[in-house]
Amino acid sequence: MGAKDKRIDAYIGKSADFAQPILRHMRKLVHTACPNIEETMKWSFPHFDYKGMLCSMAAFKQHAVFGFWKEKILLGTNPGSKGAMGSFGKITSLADLPADKVLIGLIRKAAKLNDEGIKVARTRPAKRSPLNIPSYFMAAIRKNKKAMKKFDEFSYSHKKEYIEWVTEAKTEETRNRRLATAVTWMAEGKVKEWKYVRES
Repeated sequence: MGAKDKRIDAYIGKSADFAQPILRHMRKLVHTACPNIEETMKWSFPHFDYKGMLCSMAAFKQHAVFGFWKEKILLGTNPGSKGAMGSFGKITSLADLPADKVLIGLIRKAAKLNDEGIKVARTRPAKRSPLNIPSYFMAAIRKNKKAMKKFDEFSYSHKKEYIEWVTEAKTEETRNRRLATAVTWMAEGKVKEWKYVRES
């Protein structure tokens, strides 16, 4: 019998109203297709394990996602290729998902891959291009020692999120407002998407 994790109940309960029925439905299908599934929280969102990682789901402000750990083998697609981190793109309602019969079949196939011990082939990460940090961005951060210290400690991706958010503003007024907010958040030790980071 599969094991349920109360942290996932709490995660669903704290998710946006539109996301709750999606998450509950996917959870139910996973347990239906693979009765020996074990639930857990990894990287702050729900995962389903069966002889290793099988699939996961998450909710964001305006969409939810569901993805298979071995998506490339199972579906022939690369994770994240549909504009979201899941296997089915951005899900805003149950209508965005394949039919239950199709999903249950995919979950069973994913479980079979784990039964057979098939591994995900590791690929080398693409070489990262150097971050193009505008001088006005760095000048603003340098004025706040806490923000500067945190920015230096951030990973490449967290730095990039802030830089893109500020530089993609369409007006100077918006850019300046975003930059001021970015400095404040960094001084508080927050990543750009801190509102969506959940405690496990």
